[in-house]
Amino acid sequence: MTLADLRKLSIRQQSKVHFRLRNGMECIVDEQGVARVPGLRGAPGFNLEEELAGAAEFLLEPPPPAPSRNLRRDDLAAMASASPAAAPAHDHDDE
Repeated sequence: MTLADLRKLSIRQQSKVHFRLRNGMECIVDEQGVARVPGLRGAPGFNLEEELAGAAEFLLEPPPPAPSRNLRRDDLAAMASASPAAAPAHDHDDE
């Protein structure tokens, strides 16, 4: 699972996804797919893609009233790799 996969998931689910960095900080990928590290002042001394690769637990925060859920890496990866729901086919009668 890459950061791009996580961004797509957060947009598709309209949810925030939280994960811990090795330095104790937290990364939050918001509903727009933007990854933020609250409290970060200046250029980071880490790579978010590498930090994500080392993360084992995640917090999925869907829009209210749904409750937040703690997920393991494999569960979140399965969600991220699942194809988005197919749009209903439109019946066009051009004749």
